[in-house]
Amino acid sequence: MTPYLLLVAAIALAWPVPVALSRASWVRRAPATAMILWQAVGLAGGITMIGAPLIWGLAPFGTGLISAVSELIHLGSHGGLSAIVDVEEFTSDRIVGVTLGLALGVHLILTLLDATRKTVQERSRHRRAVQLLTAAAPFRTTTDPTTGQMRVLPLDHPLAYCLPGITNSLTVISRGLIEQLEPAQLDAVVAHEQAHLRQRHDLLRLAFEAWSRACAWLPTTAIARQAVTELTEMLADDAALRKHRQHDLVSAIAVVAGAGAGTPSATPTSDHTENDDPKHSSSRLERLLHPHPAPPLLFTGTVLVVSAMLMIGPILLILIG
Repeated sequence: MTPYLLLVAAIALAWPVPVALSRASWVRRAPATAMILWQAVGLAGGITMIGAPLIWGLAPFGTGLISAVSELIHLGSHGGLSAIVDVEEFTSDRIVGVTLGLALGVHLILTLLDATRKTVQERSRHRRAVQLLTAAAPFRTTTDPTTGQMRVLPLDHPLAYCLPGITNSLTVISRGLIEQLEPAQLDAVVAHEQAHLRQRHDLLRLAFEAWSRACAWLPTTAIARQAVTELTEMLADDAALRKHRQHDLVSAIAVVAGAGAGTPSATPTSDHTENDDPKHSSSRLERLLHPHPAPPLLFTGTVLVVSAMLMIGPILLILIG
């Protein structure tokens, strides 16, 4: 029964759940809660995709991974590999299932490690270029060490983005942005970018970037990646609004979008400037101009409980059956 439950969960988490969640209107009212749910969906999706064929293949040895591995160790220690292969129920299709589960697991882990490696390398190259091409900001905006330095790019085009790092994060703005925005507007933009750094939105996005690369054949991975990216923008907007006026942030977005640079926000995992498309800019402005109250506490609590179950449930099913 366990492998089939995992298979049903894997199918649901690979297609209908991401599609439904990406279309849900409540996520705009509770982006932090929605982000937790997305992270749970991504984690559970990967675990169930690996676990379904693996546990099905190991079923002749036990109902869960713990009992199956214990039995495999027992058989191997007494009769070697031949004792395992000679188990009547361990047929060729079961061997294929085990191989498939292990291969998927290795593929996902290696893809995540490769995405992390490439991101670190690209950030390093980008950081060196920024240090060479920019000057220190002529004003002080923060004393928070997690947001690092601020650098000014000698471009007339309005531009703002952040470059995450463990100890040397950067916020990059252009000379054109300083010239075109009022001080209060500029402060709101900087607060938005530094919220990305402080809340480490790059890490929240990294797993979904890797998931999209590993399963590029699955359209919903791109949907999930885009949804998580938009949620990080909402979270950064909300953080900026805690210290700055709504008018300053909205007008800054409008000024920069009108200049043809999208919106003044980017948390690039590839560390290239990402300008929002007009559709996303419009959606972001609409959310800021017409805020809606947060969902009821009962709803939020239910979503968090579901998220916890998604994170814990598949792991328990795989381990103990």
